Amino acid sequence: MSKKIINCPENCVREAAEGFLAAYGTDYEAVDGVNGLKVRQHTDKVALVIGGGSGHEPMFSFFLGNGLADASANGNIFTSPDLDTIVQTALSVQSGNGVLFVYGNYAGDNMNFDIACEILEDTGIPCRTVRVWDDVASAPADRIEDRRGVAGDLFVIKIAGAATAAGLALKDAWRITSRARDNTWSVGIGLSGATIPGEKAPIFILPEDEIEFGLGIHGEPGIKRQKLMFADEMAADLVKLLLKESGIQPGDEICTCVNGLGSTTLMELCILNRKVDSLLRENGISIYDTEINSYVTTQEMAGASVTFFKLDPELKSYYDMPCSSPYYKKQAKDRGSL
Repeated sequence: MSKKIINCPENCVREAAEGFLAAYGTDYEAVDGVNGLKVRQHTDKVALVIGGGSGHEPMFSFFLGNGLADASANGNIFTSPDLDTIVQTALSVQSGNGVLFVYGNYAGDNMNFDIACEILEDTGIPCRTVRVWDDVASAPADRIEDRRGVAGDLFVIKIAGAATAAGLALKDAWRITSRARDNTWSVGIGLSGATIPGEKAPIFILPEDEIEFGLGIHGEPGIKRQKLMFADEMAADLVKLLLKESGIQPGDEICTCVNGLGSTTLMELCILNRKVDSLLRENGISIYDTEINSYVTTQEMAGASVTFFKLDPELKSYYDMPCSSPYYKKQAKDRGSL
């Protein structure tokens, strides 16, 4: 069994939320009766509710705050939140202007969030959903709706949070968030598997000299296993696939994210980003902003993912809006700010 700093495995989600609130309880609080967290001060606007399985911290549980989500509905480790958790979490922050759900594209999440949306609609609360499907390795482009949501959640939630904070109507916040989703592409490389709390074995095992290219954030198989490479070679493969799948061209402007999967050090992420940045500039692609951190993790999995987010003038104006949470912050930019 992998060594972890836990008590009872079944209590990990609840106790993690309690620890978060012990540190940040002046700004956040629990949703009564379910595994949900919410901001204490939510304004009169469309409520942005995110969610998914726990074990990916700080996504989704702790990605809350000004210019981000108003609440998160949190499932057990790598498991969708149940229907009641989603509904009660949404009700706790809705103010009559509607609810926008944003979550990763997985069967359990799709079912539960869709039913929750129907329940809210039946009670007179307008609701829309945006499924994030940025993982280019998980399905071909002609089956894009089968692609998994991975680290692209970062950029989609950033735009959704800005759009709702700007006071847009639900249909407009949904439209802009959907376009952000459709302009986001990711792919990852795994070096070693993670262990779910309480389990005896990792979710997958790799030989010491192999990596998994294109794996999912729950340890889903990638598109190939290959021998361990230098960081620059990994970056070249990742960038090549992302440029092919995204259609990003010279002269386009993008944001990038190099995301750690759990145990990967910041030093390694920076080394990877060094080559990603160089390759993009060699291809004539303008990099507007870069994130290097571990935002969407898989317990102690070793590895990283790279995400490209293509900007246009409207998306840039929302990206430039400020946001603040304990784990992700942006200051307002003068250029293009709303």
